[in-house]
Amino acid sequence: MRPDVTPQGTARPAGAQICFGRVLHHRLLPTPHRFNYPVYFLRLPMHRLDTVAVPGFSVNRFNLLSFHEADHGDGGDALAWARGLLAQHDIEADGEIWLTTFPRVLGYAFKPVSFWHCHARDGRLCAVLAEVNNTFGEHHVYLLRTSNPGAALQAEKVFHVSPFLAVRGRYRFSFGVGADRFRARVDYDADGGETLRTAWWGQSEALTSRACLRAFFLYPLMTWNVVFRIHLQALRLFLKRIPFHRKPPAPLNEVTE
Repeated sequence: MRPDVTPQGTARPAGAQICFGRVLHHRLLPTPHRFNYPVYFLRLPMHRLDTVAVPGFSVNRFNLLSFHEADHGDGGDALAWARGLLAQHDIEADGEIWLTTFPRVLGYAFKPVSFWHCHARDGRLCAVLAEVNNTFGEHHVYLLRTSNPGAALQAEKVFHVSPFLAVRGRYRFSFGVGADRFRARVDYDADGGETLRTAWWGQSEALTSRACLRAFFLYPLMTWNVVFRIHLQALRLFLKRIPFHRKPPAPLNEVTE
């Protein structure tokens, strides 16, 4: 069953969260293909990241689960990078900034996409950064301006992610964010038709030592499994004879609106 992502207001948790949920990909063209996996992920208050202190979880240090600023932005101070990027595009996001992303597990992570929800000082959502990585070590950010947390946001596809999708067409993003849940839906249209539907959702709870242990043992080596499943699904698409697209040169701009 495909989850419908509807606006859920702007309620935000008081502290760092871990979300247990699923990720769904449903390809419609040129040949149907679908998968749905259980995952867990983090929701981190980047504006007060220094207050997150949980046994079993670390910031910029090795642990069962961890978050490393080197995995995001320019590899330095992640919050400063996000605020600086928004300022370059004349967006004043001087309030809360929440990052939804996969953790490192035993020091390793691959993060296909992370979402930064960026707010003004008065609490108004002013932008979402969709930070995308591919398996070639390349990185791109789609900057999505918005003042409506339930709005459908669009961006031209300019970044190579899968060899089974051409670098053309448009993405449509929508989010449902609440104090106890997170949902993201990204649909991809190309060549005049809806080509791919993706969704990522989970129920949220406080990031505690017990929750870290439950995630670690319930989904062993989850971030390794992300990479394994990417290649497994690529093999399945190849066997279905889905057209293959060679990787083009990386885009000159690492950020697009």
